Amino acid sequence: MVAREVTLLPRHWDWLAAQPGGASQVLRRLVDQARRADEGAGDVKAARERTYRFMRVVAGDLAGYEEAIRALFAGDRAGLDARMAGWPADIRDHALALLDMDIRPAAAAP
Repeated sequence: MVAREVTLLPRHWDWLAAQPGGASQVLRRLVDQARRADEGAGDVKAARERTYRFMRVVAGDLAGYEEAIRALFAGDRAGLDARMAGWPADIRDHALALLDMDIRPAAAAP
């Protein structure tokens, strides 16, 4: 374990003090719950950001770019595929590979 300082409002300390197990145990449990609830969401966001950065630099002047970006951030894969259909295959394929890098393995997991 690593000891670090945590700054909370008095009402937060009061609530923690009333919980069984003490503040450290409660904070560890809350962090673990938040990590489980967010599992995969960070991967999707990172994949979208990575794909966006590539598309902005390489495909920014291509037809349908703005619509493709909207579809990317809306999570509309069919719309993204449709907007990129006329793009050069190597650009389209690389953008989709960047997007799928973290998303597909997470979706395939049980």
